[in-house]
Amino acid sequence: MFDILFGSETLASTIRLSVPLILACLAGLWSERSGIVDIGLEGKMLAGAFAAAAAAHLSGSVWMGLFFALIVSMAMALIHGYASINQKGNQVVSGVAINMLASGLALVLGSTWFGEGGRTPALQPDERFMPLQFPGGAALRDMPAIGWAYNIVFGHSLLTYVTFLLVPLTAWALARTRFGLRLRAVGENPHAVDTAGISVAALRYRAVILAGLLCGLAGAFLSTSLAAGFIKDMSAGRGFMALAALIFANWRAWPALGACLLFGYLGAAGNRLQGVDVAGFSIPVQFINMLPYVLTVILLAGFIGKSIPPRASGIPYSKDR
Repeated sequence: MFDILFGSETLASTIRLSVPLILACLAGLWSERSGIVDIGLEGKMLAGAFAAAAAAHLSGSVWMGLFFALIVSMAMALIHGYASINQKGNQVVSGVAINMLASGLALVLGSTWFGEGGRTPALQPDERFMPLQFPGGAALRDMPAIGWAYNIVFGHSLLTYVTFLLVPLTAWALARTRFGLRLRAVGENPHAVDTAGISVAALRYRAVILAGLLCGLAGAFLSTSLAAGFIKDMSAGRGFMALAALIFANWRAWPALGACLLFGYLGAAGNRLQGVDVAGFSIPVQFINMLPYVLTVILLAGFIGKSIPPRASGIPYSKDR
């Protein structure tokens, strides 16, 4: 049982499963720090996943897939930004609409273009982000202690390493750069920022665009790295898990990383525990699969009142108010 729960395969799978959660969580962090609530993380991630798989298959290049994933997700983010910033609409309703739009469009376009019930054809190696091969990896993999660590840290795709680099970069940018400090100020007191002669709308649009790019990266990882193509609703609630992790982390990058790794670990351990007998009792697959979602509810129920969001979060800005 110890090997199943803490073996190198389980921990390596934890890293892979946490990547889309981390990216979506960082996307929500940028958006909500500027005062824009983003319920549409799930939809933008799903749209990015479909765009990446479809473009990679049609072009034969994974880089084209990544490019279109970023473009499509950013376009949806701009729709949300226009509804929330220019039109001063309800940000929660706009996010829900993005989720519904992405899910429906992916299914309709997938069925029309490929005729496989909303799926895309299986991607070939050149159309995917494959695990990176490091020099001397074969020798290190077989060594007793070093091999255990090597199997956990190495052998992932390029997007995995980019994701973990984005966490300290985001934390530094929000805490140390002029743009990050202004963005946080907009989320706390947009009137003060406007009085200083800084455009509130421009800052919020930049945050929304960053959120779209990160969700597109998460979607591309789902369909071109974690899987070999797009299937219906393959984001599987990860956008909402990322929001729960963001609330639990109190809108901070490093705690958000820990929360996402916890979600990833539950998913990885659940996959490994399927079909395993514990003291003569076989754990039901349904119970294992529901663990990440149960944790989402627990985190929201336990921390929603204790976490303090940005004061202007979800409030449309108007100079008259």
